[in-house]
Amino acid sequence: MVKEDINKENETTVAASETTPATDAATDKPAPKKRGKKVKRSIPIGQMHVQATFNNTIITFSDPNGNVLAASSAGACGFRGSKKGTAYAAQIATDKAADVAKNQFGMAKVSVFVKGVGLGRDAAVRAVLNHDMTIDSINDVTGIPHGGVRPKKQRRA
Repeated sequence: MVKEDINKENETTVAASETTPATDAATDKPAPKKRGKKVKRSIPIGQMHVQATFNNTIITFSDPNGNVLAASSAGACGFRGSKKGTAYAAQIATDKAADVAKNQFGMAKVSVFVKGVGLGRDAAVRAVLNHDMTIDSINDVTGIPHGGVRPKKQRRA
């Protein structure tokens, strides 16, 4: 009678383990889902943002809504130290980002927004023309202080 009870318990535990969902035995995680083919987006008109500081130049290509498509900087192109702030470094960074924007997204027209006072301002704009992109407009969006810094306290007499 005791053996029959043990057999019944074993049958119930085996039945419970058979109903568990299929998982990867090594990681106990569900099997990964298959993804569809990636769709190539075509964005003929976009924006180019140039942030030119004395220490670096950052180039960003985006769609008209402001979603970033391609970006590069002088530091990402291998320039280090004071060389990052040069016009040549800005030109190389622009070439790299413009190549991605042109080839992957088909960008042909850009509106340029320049921010900052670095040496890469003009070089970045000229470099875009080498990629057969037409420039709609060039806007300077450099921040201007409204109130300025706090003045020094008055000198004691």
